[in-house]
Amino acid sequence: MDMRTPLGRVRGLGSAREGTGHFWMQRLTAVANLFLISFFVVLLIALHDEPYEAVRAAFANPIVGLVMALVVIAATVHMRLGMQTIIEDYVHGGTRVALVMANNFFAILVAAACVFAIVKMSLGA
Repeated sequence: MDMRTPLGRVRGLGSAREGTGHFWMQRLTAVANLFLISFFVVLLIALHDEPYEAVRAAFANPIVGLVMALVVIAATVHMRLGMQTIIEDYVHGGTRVALVMANNFFAILVAAACVFAIVKMSLGA
């Protein structure tokens, strides 16, 4: 039986000093995604009936390739941060650490595969 008060139980368990950075990074990627996803949607509409060669020619433009890479990076960082918040809020026990690690590896894998495809398209595959 614990004789400490509720304040005594939580004293010394202060914040990890990471919440503010996490909050601002999530908001920053959300604002960046507004502009980047808009560019992606416009590009998708412009290229929806074009043959592969036209799509490859569009991606050969360095500006398009760079912006598409930024779309992928901003979206996957935002996805990782959002999923991390959900895991930390709703998962308890030892599985939390494993799920946060899996979340990080999954986001890196998705971003790497997408950027690889963009680079391959931009350089003429």
